[in-house]
Formats: sequence, C-alpha cells, structure tokens
Amino acid sequence: MQKWPPRNPDAIQLYSLTTPNGVKVSIALEETGLAYDAHLVDFGKNDQMSAEFLSLNPNNKIPAIIDPHGPEGVPVTLFESGAILLYIAEKSGRLMPQGAAKWEVIQWLMFQMGGIGPMFGQVGFFHHFAGKEIDDPRPRERYYAEARRLLGVLERQMAGRDWIAGDYSIADIAICPWIRNLREVYRAGAETGLEEMPNVLAWLDRFLARPAVQRGLKIPART
Repeated sequence: MQKWPPRNPDAIQLYSLTTPNGVKVSIALEETGLAYDAHLVDFGKNDQMSAEFLSLNPNNKIPAIIDPHGPEGVPVTLFESGAILLYIAEKSGRLMPQGAAKWEVIQWLMFQMGGIGPMFGQVGFFHHFAGKEIDDPRPRERYYAEARRLLGVLERQMAGRDWIAGDYSIADIAICPWIRNLREVYRAGAETGLEEMPNVLAWLDRFLARPAVQRGLKIPART
C-alpha cells in the first residue's frame, strides 16, 4: 500500500492507533510473537478517511490488518478488533483454549464488544472529552451507571480468578485496555465505582505487568 509501505511484506500489516481497540491487536501480536509491521493511522490528519484506509475498512475505524499469508495461502484483510483477535488466536494457536472453554472466552469477548467498549467510550465522551461541556447531567449519569453495572459483572466474575475465562486469553486482552482507559485516560474511576472494585483492579495490575502488554500499549509509535 503506497500510503503505508510495508517494511516486511511477508509480515502481518497492522493499521492502528494506541486507543483501547487499537492496542488489543498490538498486544495480541506481541503476546503470540507473530511477525507484523505496525502503521500509524493518524486521526489528526484524517488518515482514517483516506481512500487507502477505506479500502481496508469501509467503516473507517481502526484497527485493520492485512495478512499476506492467510488460510491456504490466500491474503486476508480484516477489520473489527474482535474479529482480528479471533484470527490471531487461530493463526498462532495461542490465547484461546479448545473445546467448551473456547466458548467461555468468546462470550467474554462479545461482552466487551457489545457492552464494555460502547459504554466506557460514552463515559469518556461525557466525562473527559467534548461532552463534558453539556450541562444536562442525564447522559453522563446514564453512562456512569451502566459502566458501574458492567464493572460489577466483572468484579463478581474475577473473584478468586487470575484471568476472566480460565487461562490468559484474548478475552483479557479485549477488556483490560478499556479498564485502563477508564482509570488512566478518562479518570472516571470514582464516578463509575472502579475504585471500589478490588478484584478488577488486581486483574488490571496483573495484565499491565506483562512485558508484551507494556510493549503493545505503545504500538504503533507516533513519529
């Protein structure tokens, strides 16, 4: 791709940004050791609206990947972070158990995609970004309450567990970056009850202690 020329054409090409959805994929790639090139999609320059990026994702959202060596040798282009996590797990044979346990991981992945991501994102908008200037408190309180409810689900699930679905998996990689954002970027831990969730906070600390996670959180680097 001319806009983002590959440094290693045989590697997975990642087009992303260090948002919660973006770092899911860079963390998974770091954890599995699959070869990849990371390319910054700069929202400040409207890269996501470029013809080159829209050819990867018509929904103009990060992340997206191209794998030149997909199943049966056929190149694969994917968007949606959940789909990409499933692909990485299958390609690498890691971060996903077999049998019935696989479906426990998938259900928590869907929980993130359908609940955690959209609701925490709204908290970010109304608490930290432009929406904080809206005088009407009802949208803000609605999303605080829903984030608090979702965190309560996680707090109960994490009682006596190190990871959300047995062993460390793509479910942890999907959820934990959003919790980190809620605490460290949106700074809404008090409003959403996160500060009162010891099981969730211990889980987040375990996640952040992983070297591959620390690397992935910084990829793609801003130049």
